Amino acid sequence: MIQDIAPHRYRNEYRPEPPSPDSFLLCYDGRRALLRRTEESITFPTFAEAEACADREALYRDYTYLFSIDDMRFYLGDPAYGALPGYAWEDTGVFRNGPSKALRFAGITGWQLSQWYGARRFCGRCGTPMVRDGKERMMRCPSCGLMEYPKICPAAIIAVTHGNRLLLSKYAGRSYTRYALLAGFTEIGETIEETVKREVMEEVGLRVKNLTYYKSQPWSFTDTMLFGFFCELDGDGEDVTLDTDELALAEWFEREDIPVKFEDCSLTNEMMLAFKERRAP
Repeated sequence: MIQDIAPHRYRNEYRPEPPSPDSFLLCYDGRRALLRRTEESITFPTFAEAEACADREALYRDYTYLFSIDDMRFYLGDPAYGALPGYAWEDTGVFRNGPSKALRFAGITGWQLSQWYGARRFCGRCGTPMVRDGKERMMRCPSCGLMEYPKICPAAIIAVTHGNRLLLSKYAGRSYTRYALLAGFTEIGETIEETVKREVMEEVGLRVKNLTYYKSQPWSFTDTMLFGFFCELDGDGEDVTLDTDELALAEWFEREDIPVKFEDCSLTNEMMLAFKERRAP
């Protein structure tokens, strides 16, 4: 999956060390990221390159540290650096597949943090401009003391099985048109296991039993922490009652006929393959 970047090591401790000329700037404009891409690699602008279009003193003084991978340090950049020669804006979907996996992971994780920083400029309680905390990754209101931490939304990825069959679906009204598993966000006051049962009932009108936890995945594309579960159909009735606001279709597939190919990115893909290859319930 996209976060599995070993032997590289991702370090998200908030240690805002000053940048060096070879540190990377992650620049975003909406859902676009500034990068240089070839068939063999992707890379991001460095502070040394940004010196050409920025005040050098301010560049190295007014920085926002994000995280490190090995000895590479990453900082939030300004969209104005889009004029740097050799770099271009690309949709964040580019980080799903391709070369330089550790840098793709850096790119989408940085995008998640940039969205959070951009949405926490003012206090949601009193409207005062927020300030960065010096000891942890937190935005603090100097007036009323409100503290805001990065947003992580828990959600379930749900593989509903019935003997040798797996239930697959397609989203309604989205650009992603491949088959996927059922999924849904956890609501206030419910456990992740309750989320599984509720989402299956809401989306396809079925009851499930024997929930088995598979694994989790941070999914920065949607500010989400995904929890993967396999579960069995409760009863013999396979007829689906489709929630057409959420899904375009839902179909049962025999294990051998599941339309999936290996992509080292998502929990959904891994779970579908695990069932097809008999490595999961």
